[in-house]
Amino acid sequence: MSEQFQRDAVRAFRFVRCGLDAATGVAELVYAFDDGPELVETVTVPGAPFALDGARAQAVERMLRLLHLIAGVSYYKAAVPEQIRIDSYAIDADTAALLELIYVNGLGEFAYRNGLNLHGKITFPVAAAADPAAPALGLSEHALVAIGGGKDSLVSIEALRALDVEQTVTWIGGSQLIAACAARTGLDTLNLGRALAPQLFEYNRQGAYNGHIPVTVVNSAIMALAALLRGVDQVVFSNERSASYGSMIEGTGEVNHQWSKGWDCERAFGEYLQTHVAADLRYYSLLRPLSELAVARQFARGDRYDAHFSSCNRNFHILGERPASRWCGVCPKCHFVFLALAPFMTKPRLVSIFGRNLLDDPAQTEGFDALLEYRNHKPFECVGEGRESRAAMAALAERAEWREDALVERFAREIRPQLAGEELRIEPLLALEGEHRVPPALWERLRAYLAA
Repeated sequence: MSEQFQRDAVRAFRFVRCGLDAATGVAELVYAFDDGPELVETVTVPGAPFALDGARAQAVERMLRLLHLIAGVSYYKAAVPEQIRIDSYAIDADTAALLELIYVNGLGEFAYRNGLNLHGKITFPVAAAADPAAPALGLSEHALVAIGGGKDSLVSIEALRALDVEQTVTWIGGSQLIAACAARTGLDTLNLGRALAPQLFEYNRQGAYNGHIPVTVVNSAIMALAALLRGVDQVVFSNERSASYGSMIEGTGEVNHQWSKGWDCERAFGEYLQTHVAADLRYYSLLRPLSELAVARQFARGDRYDAHFSSCNRNFHILGERPASRWCGVCPKCHFVFLALAPFMTKPRLVSIFGRNLLDDPAQTEGFDALLEYRNHKPFECVGEGRESRAAMAALAERAEWREDALVERFAREIRPQLAGEELRIEPLLALEGEHRVPPALWERLRAYLAA
């Protein structure tokens, strides 16, 4: 690049334009800082050409603009300038409010790690009157179900299969591990493409702000666009109620690494789609009323995916695509999934999945202490609440096959005496409770299935 990216000199972030070629299924999302070079991201939806009539074409255009605005968070964060400009269309107050909610909360961990305060700083320009209520489009009853290669999405996929809901297993990007997991379902699959503007990586090398973004809501917007293009009425994720709880940071308050997996984001985004994009487009998490432990119990009911799933985030970063290394065994996700599954699986089965017993390794003490919120805060990862980890550990301390393992024995000796016995019970954490957006007719059947 000829020009150096000067983060602190940037005054404005621009949403330049967006467009979709219905003949190829490729969407272009274009951004820029000040008068700098255009940053072009592409999103690809297989199945083109797409025939779009009047009402559906309008809904696709509304969804494309919303995706443009939400996906912009990946670029905006590079400089966090004071001004936001939208060059080629105008938005109303409802859209601005949704975007400000997503940007401020979804960049919470990013702001904390970079020493920034975004509250009151992010303002999207309102220049349009409120849209009329979005019409129903007559979309087909069919679910695009997000798969990430971990236990949660596989629980959703098997539940929908058992309840005879037509579904297409859907993911974004080129992960071989996710592709193999999707193939294992035996269902129809859809692999959506997303290519970030290449300059962003150069900007990062030149000192741009970098860090965690609300990727789940970006992926949700991509999948909502795909649903409209393909004429189907449901976008289904697998976020459980634990995702709504963040890490409590002394002197800062709550910072939620997985805010865009939480209820506040799901509710706001889902309601916006139905009122502003298409009245019959449903966005929901099938597992919202479940705790992480309840999801683990459901996963343990069958072994179809034991040799295929992975929740280890390092798989998608450092190790590359090496299925032999599906679990690094040292990250917070590995720690939590091992601990959450342990009360519901035989020990030989769990150890065979991970390749070793993480709870009998004193070197892992600090990692498990963070999950227990003992001498540390909950990790910035998609893991369950501290009370879930404490209840799981307490359950293992009562079982002969686990109680002599190093970390379980230490918990029983050192940590459990400091805790009230009532809060260590696992049963209350397995109850279905809390708000959700699962369609009512499906929820009644799902509740019976989960209780079986």
